[in-house]
Amino acid sequence: MRTAYRVETVRAAEADLMARLPEGALMQRAAAGLAAACCSLLGKGRVYGARVVLLVGSGDNGGDALYAGARLARRGAGVSAVLLGTRAHEGGLAALRAAGGRVVGGPEDDPYAVLAAADLVLDGITGIGGRGGLRPDAVPLARAARGSGAFVVAVDLPSGVDADTGEVAGEALRADATVTFGTYKPGLLVDPAREYAGAVRLVGIGLDLPSVPDLEALQHQDVARLLPRPGAESDKYRRGVVGVVAGSARYPGAAVLAVSGALRGGAGAVRYVGPAGDAVIAAHPETLVHAGPPEKAGRVQAWVVGPGLGDGPGAAAAVAEVLDSDVPVLVDADGLRGLDRAAVRARRAPTLLTPHAGEAAALLGAPRASVEAGRLAAVRELAGSFGATVLLKGSTTLVCGPGAEPVRVNPTGTSWLATAGSGDVLSGLAGSLLAAGLDPLDAASCAAYLHGLAARHATGPGAPLTATDVAAALPAAWRDVTAP
Repeated sequence: MRTAYRVETVRAAEADLMARLPEGALMQRAAAGLAAACCSLLGKGRVYGARVVLLVGSGDNGGDALYAGARLARRGAGVSAVLLGTRAHEGGLAALRAAGGRVVGGPEDDPYAVLAAADLVLDGITGIGGRGGLRPDAVPLARAARGSGAFVVAVDLPSGVDADTGEVAGEALRADATVTFGTYKPGLLVDPAREYAGAVRLVGIGLDLPSVPDLEALQHQDVARLLPRPGAESDKYRRGVVGVVAGSARYPGAAVLAVSGALRGGAGAVRYVGPAGDAVIAAHPETLVHAGPPEKAGRVQAWVVGPGLGDGPGAAAAVAEVLDSDVPVLVDADGLRGLDRAAVRARRAPTLLTPHAGEAAALLGAPRASVEAGRLAAVRELAGSFGATVLLKGSTTLVCGPGAEPVRVNPTGTSWLATAGSGDVLSGLAGSLLAAGLDPLDAASCAAYLHGLAARHATGPGAPLTATDVAAALPAAWRDVTAP
């Protein structure tokens, strides 16, 4: 599992370690890892003679860049440092000059010409303490670095992004890769900042961090451990039955897609309730179909309600009836419209909400843009306000429980999932995992992981897909995760 920690926690761990190490040793560890990563990125045999430019701010981030630049210079790279501000790390500057590197600053020096000729640029302008985007004087240099054609490597974090929240409040320098020290920072895993980080490489520097992180991302082995497996004594009812209340005369496809996801999510049976029974049976004859209401359909271990319900009076009644049940409930799509906060908070059984940014904004009474810019804050606020687990869909899907547990970020998503009906498949899948016995945080996290992985299996990288493609590829994603 990948874990990420807030700046305050990282700073405390760094201070504790520095108190036990010789002065400057921690920065040297970071610089050694950074230089090794740069050598790898330049490629075997390409360090000698490579033109490396350091964009150096006044903090320790700039010091890391300078010491790494000195190591590259000792290996034969031509290293030039462009200083931003009136001061720079003195020890790092001395090391760079001693290794044969130079500081761009004389009247004959043009930093933009130096950047234009670079093979690799190290972004050491601001570190994890930076807030509010790049300063105006740094913006032209950042743009020149990005437009030079050089490979841009961010030191610990791309300059201009918020390490704690993933927000990008102003202009930031988009990196091709980021070398981060000690631990991941939330901004490296959460959009919009994640898009600026490129490929992220973690360099261990010996930090002693708390056991409970601020953010975590599941990996294959974590999902494999959580997924349900039938035993020798299992039958369809022991494996769990998920009820799906979805679809309408106008949107029968939503019912079919939600059932498609539910059938492939580990539960033993799916009960469909609603007016799209003929379409569901035609696509999935193994489904148990009932016209409704939900309370008359038979026993289930979890409900999914909302996809394609429309906005008629029957939709609100179905949501209210399902929320009144004593089993876990997932509410999605039309079920989120005008959702009764008090009814959700009063439930004894768990509730999982799965909004996209627009639905989350409506639930919070906030502009959509503010949710998209501050996704971590939005998912935490929603979970706390409704007393529910929330899966916030989007470019990076986030899952937050109602308690103090870490927020989970899904690493498998792809922008091709922004297609009609894919959210219906996700809801059915997550609901099925709920019925199979997973708690809402694990059910939502595993569903998002498998859903993203299925999209990659469906058509290969970089190709359009449909929600039906995603549902059909879920077994392949499941096998991928659980294979030895």
